Amino acid sequence: MRKYLLPVICLLLILQHGFSQTLPTPDQFLGYPLGTRFTPHYKVLEYFKAVAAATPNMQLQQYGTTYEGRPLMMAIIASPENFGRLQAIQQQNLDRANDKGRGSADQPVIVWLSYNVHGNEAVSTEAAMRTLYLLADKGNAQTQLWLRNLVVIIDPCLNPDGRERYVSFYNQVHNLVPDAQRYSREHNEPWPGGRANHYYFDLNRDWAWQTQTESQQRVAMYNKWMPQIHVDFHEQGIDAPYYFAPAAEPLHEVIKPWQREMQVLIGKNNAKYFDEQGWLYFTKEVFDLFYPSYGDTYPTYNGAIGMTYEQGGGGRGGLAVLKEDNDTLTLTDRIAHHVTTGLSTIEIASQQAQRITEEFSRYFHNAATAPEGVYKSYVIKAAGNAEKLANLAALLKRNNITFGYGSKTPRASGLNYFTGKTENVDITREDMVISAFQPRSNLLQVLFEPQSRLTDSVTYDITAWAIPYAYGLPAYAIRQQLSPATDSVVADNNSYLAATHPYAYLARWNSVKDVRLLTALLRQQVKVRYAGAPFTTGGRTFPAGTLIIPRSGNEHIGSRFDTYITSLANEVKVNLDAVATGFVEKGTDFGSDKVRYIQPTEVAMVVGDDVSSLNAGEIWHFFEQQIGYPVSLVNEKNLSRVNWKNINVLILPDGDYSFLEDKTQVARLKDWVGAGGRLIALQGALAQLAGGDWGIHLKKESDTTTDKDIYAPLKSYANRERESVKQFIPGAIYKVQLDNTHPLALGYPDTYYTLKQDDHIYEFMDDDDNGWNVGVLKKDNYLSGFVGVDTRARLKDGLLFGVKDIGNGKLIMLADDPLFRSFWENGKLLFSNAVFLVF
Repeated sequence: MRKYLLPVICLLLILQHGFSQTLPTPDQFLGYPLGTRFTPHYKVLEYFKAVAAATPNMQLQQYGTTYEGRPLMMAIIASPENFGRLQAIQQQNLDRANDKGRGSADQPVIVWLSYNVHGNEAVSTEAAMRTLYLLADKGNAQTQLWLRNLVVIIDPCLNPDGRERYVSFYNQVHNLVPDAQRYSREHNEPWPGGRANHYYFDLNRDWAWQTQTESQQRVAMYNKWMPQIHVDFHEQGIDAPYYFAPAAEPLHEVIKPWQREMQVLIGKNNAKYFDEQGWLYFTKEVFDLFYPSYGDTYPTYNGAIGMTYEQGGGGRGGLAVLKEDNDTLTLTDRIAHHVTTGLSTIEIASQQAQRITEEFSRYFHNAATAPEGVYKSYVIKAAGNAEKLANLAALLKRNNITFGYGSKTPRASGLNYFTGKTENVDITREDMVISAFQPRSNLLQVLFEPQSRLTDSVTYDITAWAIPYAYGLPAYAIRQQLSPATDSVVADNNSYLAATHPYAYLARWNSVKDVRLLTALLRQQVKVRYAGAPFTTGGRTFPAGTLIIPRSGNEHIGSRFDTYITSLANEVKVNLDAVATGFVEKGTDFGSDKVRYIQPTEVAMVVGDDVSSLNAGEIWHFFEQQIGYPVSLVNEKNLSRVNWKNINVLILPDGDYSFLEDKTQVARLKDWVGAGGRLIALQGALAQLAGGDWGIHLKKESDTTTDKDIYAPLKSYANRERESVKQFIPGAIYKVQLDNTHPLALGYPDTYYTLKQDDHIYEFMDDDDNGWNVGVLKKDNYLSGFVGVDTRARLKDGLLFGVKDIGNGKLIMLADDPLFRSFWENGKLLFSNAVFLVF
């Protein structure tokens, strides 16, 4: 193991003075040298509290709590002068970000350092303790000089639940002398690993969407400070050298020249210190600035210099690990690298304080007065789905994007997201109107851009995310400036059917709110039916999928029936119609077999080593946090112990399952489906079933050329990365044609917008297949995002969502993920249909 050398920047800072008598070093407080153990989260917080107690110009604040109950903490440290006017500094900075003034000339730069968003990239939190100490030490002349121009915020751990999962694992299994061999137990975490949070969400993809409690609380605090510099500390593969800014292409076009220049300036300063130590590093590769929900892009689109720093190691790094060059990478090495870049960034921020604050002010002023981009306004229609529009409003509020409803301009011309054509649009008082003339204009334009414009096709994440597609709401991008007529949505004045002694209550089915009502009723053993086709009663027409809650069959509730049902509906904010008869004016009466009884649903989901933890987590979170319905998580290796009679629905998340290669287990699964079970297979799991004897087939690639090019295999090695993107689809949006008469598509129009992340598409099923082609791609269904030329040619004329009858049961086919990162709002009803309505 090579000897650890402190970087010059840290060595000078420590040797300039003796240790403070009242301020403990991390080593002194922890009782072991930093880097020789992984520190539990509670002890990290205790160290931060100890430093705060010894540092008058430091504030420690809890801003939230994780799903597992751990505190989310941030430290604020500044010079004594700046700390004394901290509240005024914060307010002046917010005024700049809201284009309400430029603040004082001596306004300090706010630097926010975020550590450990990925829990098993655990070096970050260790480095945070060292960085905090060096900033708090009054005898450290250099850091105290820097702090005169700064306020530094340190979040030592964005993901305590994931980090504790990793640290607990590692501290239980590592050898007394760390085993550097990669195959040893201490370098191989068990499923699901510590990267994600409690629900297995990648919090570094959740900044803009804020679907997770950690993100919601953190971003709310972030937007109360609006820092000028944000660094997100990460780890990457063991053999990768250190990465720091400037970022790789593609850089989104809204990123300003000064932001790019500052990245270069900071990167060169980092390089100076790494060069002095002979440490390897790289820049301008792999880590781009495009997808808007990262810890570097979200700050960048909010006027900051947002950067990712990546140290080699990650969850397999442990305390010491052997690299491919036979050198040993230690936790101590990794800490040193992160501390160095953190302090180097602080140094440049202090030196460039005046320019940074001036450019920051100009950024928001220009956004509010002269927004870039061709579209100056956006109009979004509820189209009968007020809940989706309300959910969108909540998302915009969380991101400080202003909006209103209606317009004094009753008609405009704009790009229809769904048709791709420029059309006239009548703007009603219920329509959401968003003006681009606002301080958050750049973030707004990124979130709503109809077509992503890539400067480089080799990207790190999805390349399309436009909000109208994700929410399934009709929307128009308009070139003229529109001002909303009012800040508040007009109340729904629609009258509802009422009856003094209702025969049944009706609830329309088109949003997650309606799913929550259904699950609340099912949990209370209330019998519910749904209409398989539209019907008219009381002079009003109700769509297919409408929930029908009849008095008949619910006699066990007794005289409380009316108050019981209405109170449940009120809890989930669903408006009910009450009808006095089961005889309808048009359509089928409530006693028809076309009005289907929703069976009690016992749901299980397979988890374990062969399963995508991200997809499993999305499903788990959806059941527990969004619709409040129980789901049993069954480890794949325990499937042989399952009493199949207790399960109605089995979900196979994206994965590659070992048990599906076992003929005995597959036969048992088929018997269960044939007896009436419902098997929901997503993405890779569905592709695996297609490779077996389930009667479904991946669409074969057809060779449309008559004369094969014999020279096609001759490719340049230097262009290998570019050649690979021909099959690449990091995440693009496609329009799906729906058969919305089928239960799987109830509550939808005849189109759906899917995020496609692979080239899987299935052959149409015919009558002999006993299946239903519910969601299909036809020709020219591509909408937005990067798709490689070969993959784009494949993705047409095939099936994405379908249902195959197997005996008395169903195989429900979901080729794409309708719950993607939980921000794909429009897919949630589709998944709910699969669980509750398809039988």
